Amino acid sequence: MTRQLMIILSAGGSTALLAGAFLFQALGYPPCAMCLWQRWPHVAAIVIGVIALRYGGKLWPVMGALAAATTAAIGIFHTGVERDWWEGPSSCTGGGALDGLSGADLLTVTGPRVVMCDQVSWEFLTLSMASWNALWSLLLVVGWLLAARLNDGSTTKGSSLTA
Repeated sequence: MTRQLMIILSAGGSTALLAGAFLFQALGYPPCAMCLWQRWPHVAAIVIGVIALRYGGKLWPVMGALAAATTAAIGIFHTGVERDWWEGPSSCTGGGALDGLSGADLLTVTGPRVVMCDQVSWEFLTLSMASWNALWSLLLVVGWLLAARLNDGSTTKGSSLTA
């Protein structure tokens, strides 16, 4: 397995998770603020993957691992907020202000749907979307770190994989 393949798999994993988030949104599960925060590191990981494939080196896979670790950390924090393990930001939990919404927005049926960060809107096998993002993102961290350790695919002729 080469560094390039692991970069493709790791950046592709972020692409798949981001696509899944947009699919759920299209299916009627609007994201809360913390859900949106989890998307940005995936975007960064995708961009880092493209740069890493173009320029090579070990720095870019390490940066990809940091991006994946960031979204995993946000996902873990979000999971804790959903499960009442700790307080979340007041701007997106039950006690927060509803910035940007007028009284008319709150009274209309067709107004924007307010999604609170401390409410689970979908779960599978007792894990919320934030929990699944955290788990898969931790796996991506491993992929990125493996990419940093592997060679760049430019092995010399006659080299072997055995010691």
